[in-house]
Amino acid sequence: MRSLALFVAVALSFGAAPSRAEERVLPVARATIYPGDRIDESMLDEQSFSILAAPEGAVVERKSALIGKVARRTLLPGRPIAPIAVDNPRVVAIGGQVKIVFVENGLVITAYGAAMQAGAIGDLIRVRNQDSGLMVTGRIQPDGSIRVSEG
Repeated sequence: MRSLALFVAVALSFGAAPSRAEERVLPVARATIYPGDRIDESMLDEQSFSILAAPEGAVVERKSALIGKVARRTLLPGRPIAPIAVDNPRVVAIGGQVKIVFVENGLVITAYGAAMQAGAIGDLIRVRNQDSGLMVTGRIQPDGSIRVSEG
């Protein structure tokens, strides 16, 4: 109940009018989910909450938005889940060897390097080229390679 009161207070601070409560069905953890745990459907339930209107994105509203994500903080059973409490799984670890790919006008250059940052698919990270020692920046691809572009 304390988290519900906090949620209502946050809603009010964003300018939501305390006119009437609305019934919302939100995904909640079935049991405690710890940081680093990958979330699957069996770990989630849905629970009805009677809350005041809240700003868009204050809590995760669909189970599908949580499945496959990784908990960033402890998720307690029966409590609404904030979007910042989950993250996409990391496919690149700090210091991990990655394939660097440069593609332009049909020219493909590949090299290998060490990731200077961890990241998920689509993240922009820095990588040190193991041959030249130069730092490059690129976007993590679904296969775990890093695609760099000119500039």
